[in-house]
Amino acid sequence: MTRTALISVSDKTGIVEFARELVDRHGFRILSTGGTAKALAAAGVEVVEVSDYTGFPEMMEGRVKTLHPKIHGGLLCLREKEEHMAQAAAHGIDMIEMVVVNLYPFEETVAKPDVTRGEAIEQIDIGGPSMLRSAAKNHASVTVVTDPGDYARVLESMDDADALARLRRELAIKVYARTSAYDAAITRYLGEVENGPDLDAIAGLPSEFSIQGQKAASLRYGENPHQKAALYGRFFEVFQQLQGKELSFNNIIDISAATYLIGEFERPTVAILKHTNPCGVASAENLVEAWDQAFATDRQAPFGGIIVVNQTVDGELANRIREIFCEVIIAPHFSDEALALFGKRKNLRLMINKEGVREDSLLDIRSAIGGFLVQDRDQKRLSPGECKVVTERQPSDEEWKALLFGWKVVKHVKSNAIVYAGAERTIGIGAGQMSRVDSSNIAVWKAGEAGLSLQGSVIASDAFFPFADGLEAAAKAGATAAIQPGGSIRDEEVIAAANKCGMSMVFTGIRHFRH
Repeated sequence: MTRTALISVSDKTGIVEFARELVDRHGFRILSTGGTAKALAAAGVEVVEVSDYTGFPEMMEGRVKTLHPKIHGGLLCLREKEEHMAQAAAHGIDMIEMVVVNLYPFEETVAKPDVTRGEAIEQIDIGGPSMLRSAAKNHASVTVVTDPGDYARVLESMDDADALARLRRELAIKVYARTSAYDAAITRYLGEVENGPDLDAIAGLPSEFSIQGQKAASLRYGENPHQKAALYGRFFEVFQQLQGKELSFNNIIDISAATYLIGEFERPTVAILKHTNPCGVASAENLVEAWDQAFATDRQAPFGGIIVVNQTVDGELANRIREIFCEVIIAPHFSDEALALFGKRKNLRLMINKEGVREDSLLDIRSAIGGFLVQDRDQKRLSPGECKVVTERQPSDEEWKALLFGWKVVKHVKSNAIVYAGAERTIGIGAGQMSRVDSSNIAVWKAGEAGLSLQGSVIASDAFFPFADGLEAAAKAGATAAIQPGGSIRDEEVIAAANKCGMSMVFTGIRHFRH
């Protein structure tokens, strides 16, 4: 009996060599369609067109070609059942032993900024997933290959029945993961087209939500050495690692947090983070000045931290950063001099942020017992016009600048979050405390440890001050203005305290809790 393989691929990497091996070494007959058939024939590989085999022409611009009983019968037939085999023989259905299919490039198509809905719809593959699913269902008899990276493994296992059986099971699982991810991408795209890219908090989130991603890397361990971990998805399409040790679970979380934070700023900015919390952020005329001010906020916490900038790291900045030990540096570019200097620290991870924050990363997904939570990411920007000054004294221009800067930073600090800021720099940061006053006290203490004065600073709070004592403590520390969401039942008491202290205070009407 002639062995038959059906090959129809959009990604033709290695397909000619693979098909030739199947024909020359293993005696396969190749069924194929369209561009794949032409590519194989042009390379001298003998091919039978699917339409010639089925006796049914490709039609409707290729939309209908493999959806035929002679294809799916040859895939789904249970070889061990006489009735199945008899029915196949009666209808001229040959057994198909192998399917090699990768799908239309839907994800790549919709990633293009100018793609039209019509172009996207035409890249929704129908026959490909159908063949893959049929073959995977009958993987006891059919080898199904959807990834060019698996061609060599398939050829190596062809002469070992046990090895081939194990590989078939593995490849079948891979198929269902791939088709599930493909369908999820289509669902996501069509949902965004229907509802718009800015997902409504209720109507914009689908009634069915799936999380899919191909494994991008196996990690040494998770947050702690006793935990297993892996990275899934397209992280390495956004970031390129230039040097250093392999990334850890914690590195990846920190890199993500740092990237979201630096995305708030357009002026040359440096941010230093530790355990996803910023411990120093500053903007200036250039990155060296920004580094000096960001590092001055806290000279202890950055040890072993993450540094992120929004412009090219040059030699002068590299020399400054080399004064401390850090785990990761993220930038859009590194100069040759900077690379040479950092190259002396082989373990230091240098990351290029190639694409900024991708649209598909703007959903925040968190695990929960029995399921998971999904929300759109906190990207709300603030302008002075959206704020309400609630005190007798209006903020000065310098205070407005500091208030808006502090508000950008406090959004990225774990709650309860307090940031003391100057015009374009942090002065003290308090994070993650059960009491807002405790966070404020930590920020004041950190500023004192760094030898920084809070006189004339402003205070930013991610949520409202529930009592006047938090604001009074800020005034005592030297703050002259405050920015907070407002909304407490004691707002009037807090406003009165601000007026008594001569402070100006701004309500944003927006809360930035970060759990």
